[in-house]
Amino acid sequence: MRLHTTTWGSGDRVALLVHGIMSDHRTWRRVGPALAEQGYRVVAVDLRGHGASGRAARPEEYTPESYADDLVETLSTGAELAIGHSLGALALATAVERLAPRRAVYVDPAWHLPAGTASTRAELFTHAKRLTREHIRVFNPRWAEEDLDIEIDTVGLWDERTAQSLAALVGRDMWPAKPAVPSLVALADPSLLVTADDARMLTGRGFELRTVVGAGHTVHRDDFDGFMTALKGWI
Repeated sequence: MRLHTTTWGSGDRVALLVHGIMSDHRTWRRVGPALAEQGYRVVAVDLRGHGASGRAARPEEYTPESYADDLVETLSTGAELAIGHSLGALALATAVERLAPRRAVYVDPAWHLPAGTASTRAELFTHAKRLTREHIRVFNPRWAEEDLDIEIDTVGLWDERTAQSLAALVGRDMWPAKPAVPSLVALADPSLLVTADDARMLTGRGFELRTVVGAGHTVHRDDFDGFMTALKGWI
């Protein structure tokens, strides 16, 4: 599936941005322009089932492999930088060898879904369409007002069948065996998806890890300045 894309900037270097579940390219509303100011042409996708991109015919077509295939079909290879958040980090890692960016950044990646975490998130997804702006504010007290408005809109557009694929991923080992390209993992504090033991394992496999102190799962929205600081040396 060819995905809807949004672009910031016109620099010679290319940066690719891949959002997480229930979101779309607007999650990067500050990151995209900030990278453009540093000389990048920034391309952000809407994953299948999200934003302005197409919907799968069946729930079982929302898989890491199908998300990755869409990225490869839509995006150019050899970008200077690729960043993926949560589900987007899983999709990016699945596609990274084919996309061949020079560097990759994985933000609180969904490479392993523990049973408790997945069930909690599945319950949230079940009720997501009924969340009000105030509910979202309670869950994300550090978000800007604009991000609250965007979240309401993106959840309204989101195909909730994408969440059904999570059940098949619970307990599945999706940890990359090694970084296909030089790779940074930027973590929430604490991360519900990457434990301290997981972090040590990833470091041993050759990933660089940095934690954005106090940030929630959507790191770049919770603490934009902290997130951009964590990217120093990688962008």
